[in-house]
Amino acid sequence: MSNLRISELSIYPVKSLGGISLQQSALERFGLHNDRRWMVVDDRGRYLTQREKSRMCLIQPQPLDHGLRLSAPGMDKLEIAHTARMPAREVHIWDDTVTALDCGDAAASWLSRFLDTDCRLVYFPDDGQRAVDPAYARPGDITAFSDGFPLLLITQASLDDLNGRLPEPLPMRRFRPNLVIDGSEPYAEDHWKHLRIGDLTLRVVKPCSRCVIPTIDPATGERNADAEPLRTLAGYRMRDHKIFFGQNVIADGEGRLEVGQAVDVLD
Repeated sequence: MSNLRISELSIYPVKSLGGISLQQSALERFGLHNDRRWMVVDDRGRYLTQREKSRMCLIQPQPLDHGLRLSAPGMDKLEIAHTARMPAREVHIWDDTVTALDCGDAAASWLSRFLDTDCRLVYFPDDGQRAVDPAYARPGDITAFSDGFPLLLITQASLDDLNGRLPEPLPMRRFRPNLVIDGSEPYAEDHWKHLRIGDLTLRVVKPCSRCVIPTIDPATGERNADAEPLRTLAGYRMRDHKIFFGQNVIADGEGRLEVGQAVDVLD
């Protein structure tokens, strides 16, 4: 019997806003249910993240049956309905241009006030298509507004090892994974290729290169003056001028995941 277990499940309904910890979740063709289905874009339709606006982490989204609730310090809560009748617009995420649904002027005004920049909220439609990089994927593998892959996985042992090297330990949410797996050696995920969780098979396809977001304190929106944890990670997790921590994952098929579920490494 495997000693590996799912210890955390998390979604980030709006790209680069706050996350939500779950006990269980449906795993769908885009990834975990409601994960990164919404995105904030600038006045040119290009995606915004904490890289440009670190205060984004202070906004807490909550998916509703037919929409989304947003809350943030100093702001009244806002509820946004989404329907197939919302106007479509082209938006840009990394090198991809996709069709999204505009969530309206009330959401745009609310976000623009809090972030102090002209921006709008868009929704990735149920019939949307955004292909995963074919260098790491199979035909038909898609994602919504993630950086590039449906799922991000980190083992608890990897964070524990990193925290043993840091001046102050950091929580897992700094790295925004969907799946945290406990019971492994540090960085065991670097060597995994296929996992089985329940009836699902998951492909571990590409190491995750890290940007500045882990240096931002999600409780305050402030960046660490000492550039941690990237400075420490650069000392032992850098390759080809990039810092790697965690693995990008693609699931074969749909199903359910839950905290405590056993994880088997197939190869």
